[in-house]
Amino acid sequence: MSRIFNFSAGPAMLPAEVLSRAGDEMLDWHGSGMSVMEMSHRGKEFIGIAADAEKDLRELLAVPANYKLLFLAGGATLQFAQVPMNLLRGSGKADYVATGEWSKKAIKEAKAFCDVHIAATSEDRNFTYAPKRWQVRNDAAYVHYCSNETIGGVEFHGVPQATVPLVADASSHFLSRPVDVSRFGLIYAGAQKNVGPAGLTIAIVRDDLIGQAAQGTPSVMDYKAQAEADSMLNTPPSYSIYIAGLVFKWLKALGGLAEIERRNVAKSRLLYDYLDTTSFYRNPVAKEDRSRMNVPFTLRDAKLDEPFLKGATERGMVQLKGHRSVGGMRASIYNAMPIEGVQRLVDYMREFEKKHG
Repeated sequence: MSRIFNFSAGPAMLPAEVLSRAGDEMLDWHGSGMSVMEMSHRGKEFIGIAADAEKDLRELLAVPANYKLLFLAGGATLQFAQVPMNLLRGSGKADYVATGEWSKKAIKEAKAFCDVHIAATSEDRNFTYAPKRWQVRNDAAYVHYCSNETIGGVEFHGVPQATVPLVADASSHFLSRPVDVSRFGLIYAGAQKNVGPAGLTIAIVRDDLIGQAAQGTPSVMDYKAQAEADSMLNTPPSYSIYIAGLVFKWLKALGGLAEIERRNVAKSRLLYDYLDTTSFYRNPVAKEDRSRMNVPFTLRDAKLDEPFLKGATERGMVQLKGHRSVGGMRASIYNAMPIEGVQRLVDYMREFEKKHG
């Protein structure tokens, strides 16, 4: 059967080349006589797979030597608690930027551990822009923000200046473009958008910020303990790490993050350029802060939502329904979405507008 175009916000599309290779290696990985899913995480085969994945990711992002790269479980949501547990380092204060549903969830979780100050918020305009002016306390342990809000489709296109360690939940645009890791104290991301299957979370943390976890922090949530164990303090999400490693090799073969950014710019421009020509559809986000990865839009008449989704499915496009908290539609166009998928969506949107507009 032919593959569909999956616009899901996550778990999302994976590169066909990666899936094909994983299929070829499913029963017998490199002559080992077993699947990666069957391997001991202590065996030399999987240790080699994990080490290769870390090496390739360090090369893709040019991760400095004074940063630990961790492959963890629990999703980015677990990091909402794990970050203050590890980064408060005796302080009772942390600053947060509120730009949508995911930053709000991080703020709620952090309040169980410390005094949370909202350094900036875009709530005044219903979370439709990325605030540029932050009021960060000098004695805050860190300042946290969501650099791409998956639900609202708001993206920070530059790295904010911060006088305290900068922490980014980069889940939905991780590896979609180059980034200067040295500007951050910590970057974390769930894998199920641009990296691999659900179950894996990546954390890139600066050395000086680990080793002072709060008393009572479970050992599996202690960055230092995980770093010393090469992310294998307990059984890691091994198959997800393997697939992520294949995605890293796919990205390198394409030409790295500069090339994938070029492709992502072209895809998002194709969709936004059309949205800007019509009043039948509407994107609520400030133009300068629109996400390249997640494009929410509404139809002029919400009664047309279901017919729109039905027609899209019939044309091989799925998961376009917007998040339940905001409604409407959302096209998530991550790294693995080819430009042909976006073109098919735009062509269908034109056809639907001509029929119903």
